[in-house]
Amino acid sequence: MNRLTFHYDVAGDDFTRAGEASAQVKKTLKKLGYNSDAIRRTAIAMYEAEINMVIHAGGGEIDAEIYPDRIEILMADTGPGIPDIEKAMQEGYSTAPENVRSLGFGAGMGLPNIKKYTDDLKIETELGKGTKLYLTVIPSENK
Repeated sequence: MNRLTFHYDVAGDDFTRAGEASAQVKKTLKKLGYNSDAIRRTAIAMYEAEINMVIHAGGGEIDAEIYPDRIEILMADTGPGIPDIEKAMQEGYSTAPENVRSLGFGAGMGLPNIKKYTDDLKIETELGKGTKLYLTVIPSENK
């Protein structure tokens, strides 16, 4: 295997479908024999980013590339952008509306968890234009 690529569209405000992309990538990584740590970290980081897309950006797109030695994921949306990345990276900081919080989402752990469970996280954001997250997970046997 050189590289597998996957593309997913994430619907905005659809909490019933949120997490489908991370579940599909998780299933694929299991079939390919990746270690459970890499699978878990990838699934958690992707799920957190998917939920952020649903809550804050009206949806978005995910492009996942699976290599023998790493998993690279681009999460892109055309939402409002992140006004203060440093603040958004603080555990517990959330701009989620009350109706979203009442569903059990928006606890302010999304970006901190994405950073925690990936080996590399790059954020590009522009107010009024959207946000791109570049996630990389390296299976422990390749570090």
